[in-house]
Order: sequence, then structure tokens, then C-alpha cells
Amino acid sequence: MSSNPVPSGEGMRLNRFLAAAGLGSRRGTEALITTGRVRINRRQVTSLSERVPPGAEVTVDGKPVRASQGVVIALHKPRGVVCTAAAQDRRPIITELMPRHFGRLFTVGRLDADSEGLLLLTNQGDLAQHLSHPRHSVEKEYRVWLDRAPDPEALRQMEKGVRLEEGMAKAQRAEYLGRREARIILRQGMKRQIRLMFRKLGFTVERLKRMRIAQLEIGNLVPGAWRVLSAREIRKLGATL
Repeated sequence: MSSNPVPSGEGMRLNRFLAAAGLGSRRGTEALITTGRVRINRRQVTSLSERVPPGAEVTVDGKPVRASQGVVIALHKPRGVVCTAAAQDRRPIITELMPRHFGRLFTVGRLDADSEGLLLLTNQGDLAQHLSHPRHSVEKEYRVWLDRAPDPEALRQMEKGVRLEEGMAKAQRAEYLGRREARIILRQGMKRQIRLMFRKLGFTVERLKRMRIAQLEIGNLVPGAWRVLSAREIRKLGATL
């Protein structure tokens, strides 16, 4: 053995280091540690309390890994681009729009292929999990174009609740903007929630665009454009790097 365990309180906790290297969330990287796939300075480690001293060499399955500098990116996802790729899916993937120097990027929540608008990406698996977790009830605002003008009763029902397979789906607010257009605010995150709710009420969503996540707005980002968020903007999302 080339080194001794690092005393508690020194260095970064190993699961956090692996998450910062883009290998998953802290909890998701625990299996890498407990199954003996991780070494610090060539010493195999299996303890979840292990810490990584500054300058140490960390390898997973014999390959060196490094903790990346944390970054959160706001992207205007175009229509026709998927957030994750299935084996048979040949459509463009959202991460293909990003420069490779960011390393592995995790999406914060999802937008289906037919939807567009504001999407967050980060190279910190832990942060992605934190921002996506339902308990935080992050508010998201959408602009929705329908096949016909929604009547007031339908919008009231969106707020009251619509039963879907996944459970009772509710809009925090549903507002008619005119010309078959509605503004929908959600705190839930069910799969294809807005489309399925309107379908249950007899409407077809022809276009859906996410305009805001928490206090962060899409602004003047055009489809496919992105920018790195400042620390202040990340705090607005209720998170820190």
C-alpha cells in the first residue's frame, strides 16, 4: 500500500469527488466504492467515509478521474432534440449541442422531443439530483399553444386536478393569453404532464415552450444557444456549487 487512509476532516469526501468527476450523484457513486473499483494513490478503498487529499491520484477501474469545476448551463432546447437517447433513437441528443470540454453533463429535469425552451445542464451529478428532486417543488412556467381556444372551465380543471396514470396532476396556475395560447405554471414534474392533462380535457397541444425555471427566465436565448450561469443565478435556483 502506497498511502494511509486520510484522517477524517481532511480532503474531499470520495463520493463527492466522484460526483464532481461526472460519474453520477454522490449516492450513485457509492457502489463504485463499496465494490472496490476505486483507488486513491493506487490504494484500493471500499469505505464510504474515505476522503481524497489534495493532489491525490484517483482511479476508477484503473482509469484516472478528476473532479471537474462545477458549472450550470442554461440552454434553449430546440424541438426535435431528445434529452436522453434510447438504443433505437437516432434523433440528436441534447448533450451533442454542448462543447466537449464540459465533460459529462446531466440534464436537470427533461423536456420531451416535441417540446422546446429552457433546460438546465450541469457536470455535477449531485447538483442535478438536488435540482430535480420533487421535494423542492421548483416552479416552472410554460407557454402552450393548443388546437383551439381553451374555455375557462378547462383551465379551472387544470388547477383543480386531472387524474393521470402517474397520479393526480395539477397546475399551480392556468391562464388564457388569447389566440389559442395559455400560460401554465407547474410545481410537479410528471412525464409529459401538460400534454396529457390537456388531452384528458379534449385539447391537443400543438406547441409547448418552457419559459422559466424558478426565477431564471429563458430571456433572449435562441434555439440551440446556451450560456453558463453565474453563482448568483445558481443561488436563485435554490442551489450552490
